[in-house]
Amino acid sequence: MTPLVDAFVGLGSNLDNPVAQVRRALEELGKLPLTQRIAASRLYASRPVGPQDQPSFVNAVALLRTRLSPLALLDQLQALEQRHRRVRQRHWGPRTLDLDLLLYGNDVLSLPRLKVPHPEMTNRAFVMIPLAELSPAAWLPDGRSATALAETLAAAGDVKVLPDTPD
Repeated sequence: MTPLVDAFVGLGSNLDNPVAQVRRALEELGKLPLTQRIAASRLYASRPVGPQDQPSFVNAVALLRTRLSPLALLDQLQALEQRHRRVRQRHWGPRTLDLDLLLYGNDVLSLPRLKVPHPEMTNRAFVMIPLAELSPAAWLPDGRSATALAETLAAAGDVKVLPDTPD
């Protein structure tokens, strides 16, 4: 059996009540097989990456403890996206739910379907800020501090904490 591994997952939505989409997905992550949701960041608002002719995103990061392999976890995340009616119409386009496997323990993977750490995460404030909030002592496999990266990216001011309001 696969040992327990801590994995960080990035969540994003900008369609069909994004706050509700992300909150529901956070609950559902804790129900994945062989997986427990340990913690989740607050919700954040950010401008879209790529085409700007779409609504802003709601983002969060979740910490999971899982016995699933990286690819099995990816399969579960993609199935969850499909349950949220995710449609891939264009690269960086609007979506009901986007789930990215950011970190899987200290593993570095380069597989046809999966790259871990997520290749763009260190360039994205909407990933690094909630990751650092959730795990201020986190270090990436390359030795960089999640908190230091988040502080650098936060200087641009593109990511805002959402008030804790009902859906």
